[in-house]
Amino acid sequence: MERLQKVMAHAGVDSRRKCEQLILDGRVKVNGQVVRELGVKVGNNDRIEVDEVPIYKEEPRYILLNKPRAVISAVSDDKNRRVVLDLIEGVSERIYPVGRLDYDTTGLIILTNDGEFANLLMHPKHQIDKIYVAKVKGILNQNALNKLERGVIIDGKKTSKAKAKVISSNPNNQTSIVELTIHEGWNHQVKKMFESVGHPVMKLKRERFAFLDIRGLEVSQWRDLTAFEVDKLFKLAQSNKK
Repeated sequence: MERLQKVMAHAGVDSRRKCEQLILDGRVKVNGQVVRELGVKVGNNDRIEVDEVPIYKEEPRYILLNKPRAVISAVSDDKNRRVVLDLIEGVSERIYPVGRLDYDTTGLIILTNDGEFANLLMHPKHQIDKIYVAKVKGILNQNALNKLERGVIIDGKKTSKAKAKVISSNPNNQTSIVELTIHEGWNHQVKKMFESVGHPVMKLKRERFAFLDIRGLEVSQWRDLTAFEVDKLFKLAQSNKK
């Protein structure tokens, strides 16, 4: 027997936290009865429905994608723009992206149908490194780097400590290539961090997520994570928990 929200998350309904909210909202039935309590446990023979649609426990799927520009990190878009699922062919599981990359940001993004795994990777308390490479306007000095590393105020909140280093600078064009490592995933966070120190982002790419990178993957290509990689991510997140 397992908790209802865990079973829902493993079935690819959504993250465990959002599955809990679906239960509290009265949108979930077990064996025909609406369930509103989070402590309910279910077994393999119980029938679970979300918004009157039965769910079926899928085998977990973990995918790494090299996202191109002009693609939304979502399963659908009301403006009919391309979404990351449009790039994943031949996958029957109900996968969804772990976190997001901006419309014009490229690079590594993970998709899964394992809600517990997704929540583990997204929560900043687990201290998973997200490494970005940005082309920014201007030549960054040490003062700007120190501010980024100590944390800056964006949208009324201070970012956690980060790592920042200049990879190269072009005095003629007045641009810099900078690597920034963060743990959170706030909306437009990297762009806003650079803007806060006076260096707007011109191009942005997520190069790595923890130990994962996109070497060997052309833009728009994807691959399944290995069992070793998935296990290593679980262990990394759990060992880093604060």
